[in-house]
Amino acid sequence: MKKKILTLLTVATALNLPVISAAVQADTFTGNINVASKYILRGITNSPEDDNAALQGGFDYSLDNGLYVGYWGSSLGYSDPGKSNGFENDFYGGYNGSIGDFHYGVGVVQYAYVNISNSNGIEGYGSVGYGPVTFGAKTLLKDVAWGNKGDTFWTLDYSTALPKDFKFGTTIGYYTYKNSGTYIASTPEKNAFRYADINLSHPIGKTGANVSMHYIIGGKDRNGTKQKNAIFFNLGYNFDL
Repeated sequence: MKKKILTLLTVATALNLPVISAAVQADTFTGNINVASKYILRGITNSPEDDNAALQGGFDYSLDNGLYVGYWGSSLGYSDPGKSNGFENDFYGGYNGSIGDFHYGVGVVQYAYVNISNSNGIEGYGSVGYGPVTFGAKTLLKDVAWGNKGDTFWTLDYSTALPKDFKFGTTIGYYTYKNSGTYIASTPEKNAFRYADINLSHPIGKTGANVSMHYIIGGKDRNGTKQKNAIFFNLGYNFDL
């Protein structure tokens, strides 16, 4: 997702609601469409959300007072047995503000899955940053099949403009885990480096589209399983509504 005024920083990695931060200057209503060569969620490269091309998109509405709401969705490459492939829906809202080069934000996101059981969850998130650097955290507020209540995902983001309209960015992700919950009996790792996403993007002429390449340095999941390094590509288009 990308706002006309707000700058989207992170995790992309996508993908799965990055923490947004920056100055709000005017009411905006924007949409976005994206095709990812793979949908890799929070560095889990061994079992991507979609190992094939994923169709993604959504919209964002922000007020000049810093409040915003939005939606983001993605196709998935798996589902419950006997059902067609699932789909992820993210509904979110929050507040962003800034004082000079210092920026901050808080919000909440609801995850709703189609054809996938016990995965609908909710996270609260916040971020603080200065200039091109943003520190963020998302905490799971209920037990789900993919995490325990209290699991916290920490991110550190940096982005900068390069010559010839290129943009460089990087995200470092780290997890702290709660040991057990309704669906996960125990967690060998109390905390672990999850991944680093090093990316380079460039607009496609004056079409409004943008292409990016991401190199993922894999860390470990909650079971201590090492994730392999991976590369994926995004082709996105952002537009006013």
